[in-house]
Amino acid sequence: MNIQRKPEWLRKKVNPGDQNEMRQLLGELRLNTVCQQALCPNISECFSCGQATFLILGKNCTRLCSFCNVEKTVPLPVDSDEPARIAEAVHRLNLSHVVITSPTRDDLPDGGAGLYAATVDAVRAASPATRIELLVPDFQGSVPSLEAVVAACPDIIAHNVETVPRLYHIRNGADYGRSLEVLRVCAGLAPGIRTKSGIMLGMGEQEEEVLQVLRDLRSTGCAYLSIGQYLAPSRHHYPVQAYIAPERFEWLRGTALEMGFSHVESGPYVRSSYHAGKYA
Repeated sequence: MNIQRKPEWLRKKVNPGDQNEMRQLLGELRLNTVCQQALCPNISECFSCGQATFLILGKNCTRLCSFCNVEKTVPLPVDSDEPARIAEAVHRLNLSHVVITSPTRDDLPDGGAGLYAATVDAVRAASPATRIELLVPDFQGSVPSLEAVVAACPDIIAHNVETVPRLYHIRNGADYGRSLEVLRVCAGLAPGIRTKSGIMLGMGEQEEEVLQVLRDLRSTGCAYLSIGQYLAPSRHHYPVQAYIAPERFEWLRGTALEMGFSHVESGPYVRSSYHAGKYA
């Protein structure tokens, strides 16, 4: 059953006035953020603190996931100057930790891995002390693409499994086993780089299915985990099936830590890049 009314703990207010300075910077440097594209409920909090998750490789995705608000139209050509502009933004914001992600670009031979690597290089040159987290797509399982990303030496490589295998029909073009393999390959190529994943709750999953996902993630060597509430961006997206109580998120956090995850953020408003600098 589609639950229309949000509970009290999911009524965070978004204040556009808190976003002006960040929006001005993004406009000046012609940069996109997943915060804006995904209609993140945390946008006012993060933008007002000078935090943003940068979206490289344009804002158009080649896949048709029914839960995601990122645009599904023909992508524009790769902008080779984008890494330098990302680096400039990181420098101006004096970020100690930056998260960089992208839409899935199945139209590109390397899936965009080369631009990820170039962005890491540019940020390192401009802000050597900044910790860099890449939230990557699956690159269609391409090991050479993953090798290119790992060779750039980010501090964290994240790839979200998003939901349980039974519900993967909402992730058009994705494959649960392939996503696990992305994390496994990255952990194997560079043990010094921490891997991270995230899941959403409230999509119709069962508790044992969630616990099995956590076990599967740990089997890949995944160290960091985010667990949050799915919120449908519009009536046209996959509907929310349940709103999960904060106490359940806290129980899952403890359970995941007992399984061996190094750091877990779990709560209704948690997103994969929310409070990303806390993971250590």
